[in-house]
Amino acid sequence: MSVDERTNRAYAGPMAEARLATTERVPFVDLEPMHGGLKARILADWSGLIDTGAFVNGAAVTAFEAAFAEYCGTRICVGLSNGLDALRLGLLAAGIDPGDEVIVPANTFVATLEAVTQAGGKPVPVDVSDVDYNLDVDAVAAAVTPRTRFIIPVHLYGQMADMASLERVVARRGIDLIEDACQAHGAERDGRRAGATGLAAAFSFYPGKNLGAMGDAGALVSARDDLGSRVRALREHGQRAKYRHEVEGFTARLDTIQAIVLLHKLPLLDGWNEERRDAARFYDAALQGVGDLLLPPTAPDSAPVWHLYVVRTRDPERLHAFLAERRIATGRHYPEPVHLTAAYSWLSYPRGAFPIAEALAQEVLSLPMFPGISQLQLEAVCDAVSDYFAHG
Repeated sequence: MSVDERTNRAYAGPMAEARLATTERVPFVDLEPMHGGLKARILADWSGLIDTGAFVNGAAVTAFEAAFAEYCGTRICVGLSNGLDALRLGLLAAGIDPGDEVIVPANTFVATLEAVTQAGGKPVPVDVSDVDYNLDVDAVAAAVTPRTRFIIPVHLYGQMADMASLERVVARRGIDLIEDACQAHGAERDGRRAGATGLAAAFSFYPGKNLGAMGDAGALVSARDDLGSRVRALREHGQRAKYRHEVEGFTARLDTIQAIVLLHKLPLLDGWNEERRDAARFYDAALQGVGDLLLPPTAPDSAPVWHLYVVRTRDPERLHAFLAERRIATGRHYPEPVHLTAAYSWLSYPRGAFPIAEALAQEVLSLPMFPGISQLQLEAVCDAVSDYFAHG
């Protein structure tokens, strides 16, 4: 259903439309439009789960793993407790050694680097490209050393990185690509879907993601059965058979209760992604040329899924405060580049090391984006942004 169709069903009359366009509260993310039609079915399955008591490694986990592997176009999927565990266990299963260098984007959520350091590697940030805000392929090539073992392209904001070019960089070098696809469920580029290109790909199902659970959850997908087998052992205390601990492992399973939610949501994901695309197209048309805004770039042959709609402006905090006064919620993703955080100061990268990533940190503001966002809500956002630049 299009934005216009949903709006026409929800509201009637020009006076109501005019009033709501200026006064309606617009949350940054609203999960109710997605959950409303699923609530009764999810509760029924949860009730059945309580009756069976199969809370750990239940049948729904296996069913979701098979369904999500098929969706991503991969051979295997291993359900895990969150996206960080998916990245970390993926690196460990792929054979990272202490001190191995892992190239990561300087513009990412901190979990990308956490996975590397917690697996024993050394993160090597590089700058990103203005074309898509993902890894700059030339910068990656320049950063490769004999110690480089992995590259983690992050499909940031829901747009895939340039995997085809990155594959050419790693060809014949013994370097593996592990996708951080935690924001890109269903995204495509150059005819390939997120999760189906690298050695493996990590997904997060945090509730606000394009495919979200009702709590923490994640998964690793891969075309490699042996890698999947190792990850399954790592998530279960290093055992493939009960009490046969082959390696030191973790408790990192996908809960059955979350697998039930994900099974109900997965068939609806493509439709929800299309609603996000509708909203992005609305923003693109309504905000073109407004103030000093730079709208999100889309690379050629790329089909983003718009986990976030991120604009750039000289003073995002001031625009954020202005919109908050209009009861419009926004976000900052991310206001501090990872190499300048206290947690990773030991990497010793100075301010100015990655100019594009640092400019993004100073300028980005994420506008409301979720399936079910109405045209009235989109109009309220765009009207308020226009007012800010006209009068603010």
